[in-house]
Amino acid sequence: MNHSATIPEPPSRRQLLLAAAGFVIMPTLTACSSGDEQQRVARAMRGPSQPAADRATAMRDLVRQASLAPSSHNTQCWRFQIAEKSIAIVPDLTRRCPAVDPDDHHLFVSLGCATENLVHAALATGLHAEPRFDASGDGIIAVNLEPTQQRTTPLSQAIAERQCTRGDYDGQPISPADLRQLQQAGSGDGVSVRMLTARPAMESVLEYVVAANTAQMNDAAFVEELKQWIRFGSDEALRTGDGLFAGTTGNPTMPRWLGSRAMSLFFKPKSENERYARQVRNSAGIAVFVSERSDKPHWVESGRCYERFALQATALGIRNAFVNQPVEVGALRPQFAQWLDLTAGERPDLVVRFGRGPAMPWSMRRPLQDVLV
Repeated sequence: MNHSATIPEPPSRRQLLLAAAGFVIMPTLTACSSGDEQQRVARAMRGPSQPAADRATAMRDLVRQASLAPSSHNTQCWRFQIAEKSIAIVPDLTRRCPAVDPDDHHLFVSLGCATENLVHAALATGLHAEPRFDASGDGIIAVNLEPTQQRTTPLSQAIAERQCTRGDYDGQPISPADLRQLQQAGSGDGVSVRMLTARPAMESVLEYVVAANTAQMNDAAFVEELKQWIRFGSDEALRTGDGLFAGTTGNPTMPRWLGSRAMSLFFKPKSENERYARQVRNSAGIAVFVSERSDKPHWVESGRCYERFALQATALGIRNAFVNQPVEVGALRPQFAQWLDLTAGERPDLVVRFGRGPAMPWSMRRPLQDVLV
């Protein structure tokens, strides 16, 4: 593949029609919402921490930073319970996604991501965080906090800047030194990361992405669940504070009634597969996170490893985004595991493309009072 900078493609018929639809209803959009306002609020939520006047304020800020972690469909499937010397991360099963995540794998990965953010944020405030997951209980992660030397790291500084960047990358390779840092960050207790940068291997992964994406898009339950979590307009994103804001993927924003109809018309396997093919091919590589066993403790650990990878990538100026379809479709996951030459019992947890490129609009987060127990 030619590693020169990616030349922007002319807009597709789908993009032109969606943009035209957005233009036709512009007076309505202007009256009911503001993308600038949505982004202002989203950015404020990611603002840097300020010195806390008391411990209660400091603990709440740790929760805020933990809640900046990624989650499947940006469901933010967590609650936090603050105690004097600990913070519990509690799964919020009301935010399950049974169509795409029937065994709650992604849900517990998301809890692991929030845990990792909390660990790094705590260290930056002079607290050592020791997470403990009890798989026999309610899936709660208890994070004990003890005083330690305050230490700000590139990873703690990256918490507010990290995003799943669902746009195009520049196609340029990543240096071996940076790849080593990413691999080290993404490895953990019973979790490893396979770094695939050779084009033939990436094309093989793309074949699985396309096959699994086609299966998902032909599944009415999957499409309906996805539609429920898409926030087509800025006003909707502001109101709910969660979900997949259309602007984060470069799509025009519009009211739900129009966005839902446009999705039914244009959200088709062919166009989506073409988009994934383009974006995998302009990525520098693909990281596949693998657990040595498929159980909740390993899913949480996989989330921690991915978030560490994502924070390290952010610190290095590298973008990343999920292409998880091969691990989400149950019928294809064993085939993908076989292609990866995994041993019996190992599970491919996450598939992530990475590379350098511009930032995309921010997704929203719910206010603290909505995630505190």
